[in-house]
Amino acid sequence: MKQPWLPRLVVAPSFIVSLLFIYGLMAWNGWLSVSASRLLPNYEWAGLANYEALFEMERWWLALRNLAVFGGLFIGGAMALGLLMAILLDQKVRAEGALRTIYLYPMALSFIVTGTAWKWMLNPGTGLEQIVRDWGFENFSFDWLIDSEMAIYCVAIAGVWQSAGFVMALFLAGLRGIDDSIIKAAQIDGASLPRIYWRIIIPSLRPVFFSTLLVVSHLAIKSFDLVMALTSGGPGYATDLPATFMYTMAFSRGQIGLGAASAMMMLATVAAIVVPYLYSELRARR
Repeated sequence: MKQPWLPRLVVAPSFIVSLLFIYGLMAWNGWLSVSASRLLPNYEWAGLANYEALFEMERWWLALRNLAVFGGLFIGGAMALGLLMAILLDQKVRAEGALRTIYLYPMALSFIVTGTAWKWMLNPGTGLEQIVRDWGFENFSFDWLIDSEMAIYCVAIAGVWQSAGFVMALFLAGLRGIDDSIIKAAQIDGASLPRIYWRIIIPSLRPVFFSTLLVVSHLAIKSFDLVMALTSGGPGYATDLPATFMYTMAFSRGQIGLGAASAMMMLATVAAIVVPYLYSELRARR
């Protein structure tokens, strides 16, 4: 006889651990953000003082601006390139399996490896600029990595390179789930293949778009290791993001309360994306 309590008993340890180490630590971080913590945790109530100090810091606003630039390029670039690659592979090309593996391979790497590799490639002294000059183009210059105005674009390029294959896999799965009879019916009516994709297939991928946007946005907001490996937040603070700002404040400058406040703002940003999506999904199921 099946015991109704057995599944709950099996799941209970994982549930308790998740509740303690995920939501418990989130709540602890929230308390630190309204405390007087500095070098060490201090649970004396400080109200919104850390949040006020946070939004008075020019570096925090710079980190938010960098996130807007990086996030827009990263999300838009990864989704556009991933969708394009998925559409190309959906044409039943030869060696599709090999191409799919090649496109997906960057996602198997950590952001640390990606950042280090791109740092080598974009280094003016040893990377792309030096290689092209060795070919005889002495006036060629590509010093974005050390240019405070362009360095954030290097981070975006590296991020798109790593994530585009993952986005491609999501879109390709969605494309393979569309009924072929819809495409055949449109072709009988005389619609060209580009028009079929633009007017029929891509709009049908709306759930995939939302899911992909959710995942890629989450990656953009919490980006830390890619930036640290590629630019370390520099030159100066030119590529500083909220995640690197939080790490610097909490662990390098002994401002735990300020770092916790910035972490809570990152959590609020993620929640602003996730909660409406979950609400729409639950509402659609009902």
